Amino acid sequence: MVKLLMNWDIQAGREAEYFQFIIQDFVPGLLKIGLQPTEVWFTAFGNCAQIQAGGLAPDLPTMQNIVGGTEWQELRQRLEEFVSGYKQKVISAEGGFQL
Repeated sequence: MVKLLMNWDIQAGREAEYFQFIIQDFVPGLLKIGLQPTEVWFTAFGNCAQIQAGGLAPDLPTMQNIVGGTEWQELRQRLEEFVSGYKQKVISAEGGFQL
């Protein structure tokens, strides 16, 4: 298994729109393209990204197809309308919280 780790900050004043997008479009979109959401962490205090999220794919070639695909690019671009500082990386999946 491989994991896509993502992190970002929600743009000030866009919180309601952001949460609506996440629930109605982003999570269903992840499932549609074959990425299984695993966790979402919200940072209330500290010097790190406000949101950290992860999603699983069965293997690296599948993950490469997902993140290289048009559907993912469009979904990510829509997410970036509501967030700033978006970053992502692909890692080998292990149990528990991963950075």
